[in-house]
Amino acid sequence: MTYSTNEMMTVAAARRLKNGAVCFVGIGLPSKAANLARLTSSPDVVLIYESGPIGAKPSVLPLSIGDGELAETADTVVPTAEIFRYWLQGGRIDVGFLGAAQVDRFGNINTTVVGDYHQPNVRLPGAGGAPEIAGSAKSVLIILKQSARSFVDRLDFITSVGHGEGGDSRKRLGLPGAGPVGIITDLCIMEPEEGTHEFVVTALHPGVTREQVVAATGWAIRFADQVDTTAEPTDAELTALRDLEARTAAAHGQAPGEA
Repeated sequence: MTYSTNEMMTVAAARRLKNGAVCFVGIGLPSKAANLARLTSSPDVVLIYESGPIGAKPSVLPLSIGDGELAETADTVVPTAEIFRYWLQGGRIDVGFLGAAQVDRFGNINTTVVGDYHQPNVRLPGAGGAPEIAGSAKSVLIILKQSARSFVDRLDFITSVGHGEGGDSRKRLGLPGAGPVGIITDLCIMEPEEGTHEFVVTALHPGVTREQVVAATGWAIRFADQVDTTAEPTDAELTALRDLEARTAAAHGQAPGEA
C-alpha cells in the first residue's frame, strides 16, 4: 500500500509507545498516534487524558479533552486534580505524548506565542497541561511536522521545558523523569544525544534525504553516527489508521483527510 508522509509520521510515533505503558495523551497528532498504537502494536496501553478519563478507548478521535467519547469509553473518570496530583506528579505516568508549534534542539516546546509575548505575530492555543506533563512524566514523546518555522534555533517562548539548555540543565531545574526521549516528524526520528541532550537524527523515513532534513531545520542539525531507515508502514497499520480517520471524519462531519 502507498502511504503519505503524515501517515509515516503517525505510524512511526505509534510504534514508540510500548504495550502496557501508562500514557498521558495530548489532543491532535499525539492522540491519533496513541490510539493507533492501541489498535495495533500496543493493545494494553492505558490512555489518560487531562479531563480525567483513565483507560480511554475512543472509537473516533476526540475533538478536545472534553469530548464525551473519552469518558464514555474509559475504565473510569476521575477529577482533573487527581490526574495531575496522583497520576502525573505521583510518578505514575510512563509517557507523556505531546505536540508542539515550535521545538528547539533540546526538546523545549513553544505553544504560547510566535514573536514578542506582548505583541505576538501569532497567539497559539497555550500551555494546557503540557508543562506539567513535560516536567513530571517519566519520559516524553513529541510529534509534529518538520519545517524551519517549527524547528527553531531559539524559541520565542518556552511553554514546556524539555532538556532546558542541554547537558544537566533538566537535573539542575529539579525536574524528574528522563524528559523528551524522541521527536517524531514527517521526515525523521530524532533522539537526545547522551551528555549534551541535543536532539540528533537517528532514523530517516524511507525516501527522505539528509539534505531535506537540514533544509527543514532552523538549527545546524546533526546526525547520529548510525542513522537507520524507518520501517515502512505495514498494511495492517495503514488500514487501522485510515479506518480510524474515516470513522472520525464521519462522526464529526468532516471531509475525508481532515480527521
